[in-house]
Parts: sequence; structure tokens; C-alpha cells
Amino acid sequence: MTANDTGETSTGPGVLFTEADNVIPDLAWIRQERLAAALNESGHLIEAPDLIVEVLSLDMNNQQRDHDLKLRLYSAQGVREYWIVDWRAEKIEIYRRESAQLVLQTTLYRGDILTSPMLPSFSYSMDRLFAQVGQS
Repeated sequence: MTANDTGETSTGPGVLFTEADNVIPDLAWIRQERLAAALNESGHLIEAPDLIVEVLSLDMNNQQRDHDLKLRLYSAQGVREYWIVDWRAEKIEIYRRESAQLVLQTTLYRGDILTSPMLPSFSYSMDRLFAQVGQS
């Protein structure tokens, strides 16, 4: 995990919601004040991260899973924000908690700036993000 004053970021963390609902999102961020209670002795998150990011794979079944199953799971478990990154279409769908569920708030494309109310000092150019994706 990578830490700063506000929280910690982890790539590929195990998130254990229940015995039947275990996921490995591409990236998760959790507020610092929630971190100690959210980690088990093995270092897995046992509470919902504040922010989860999933990057769509080429497999259509996995894409459908990220848009349907994981969206419902993350919504039910209390994730506050969920980003679905579609690197082929060069867009990010931003879902935020509203009335106890995750709701699509906006879709960002090249030319937009990625921000989050949970991360007040964070902003990132979508042009820069997708230029980096194209180079890898």
C-alpha cells in the first residue's frame, strides 16, 4: 500500500466482504482513519474501500462483471466511489454514492480532468492518462 496524509492506495488488493464475496480490484483507496479497522491480520481489506478502480480487460465476460456484478456488490457493501476505466474507448465512468447506492455521476474522456471530492488535492489529465496507456 502507498500512504499519504489522507489515506492509502493499493494495487490489486484482496477485499474480503464475505466468504462468498471476495474480489481483487485493480486499485483501492481507503481513508487513513479507517485503515486499521479495515485490514485483517493477513493484510486483506475486510471493509469496503472508499474508492475502487477497475480497468476493463479484453474479455467481454469480465467487462460485464465489472459493470454489473461488481457495481452491485460495491454499492451494497458501501464503497463511496467506483471508477471503471475503459482504455480502448479512452473513458472513465465515475460512480458515486447517492441515496445509499452507487450512481453514474459522469463519464470522462480525453480533454477532461479526473478529480474526486474524496481526494481534494488530486487532479489528473485524461489526455496524459491515455497517452501513458498508449505507450505501455
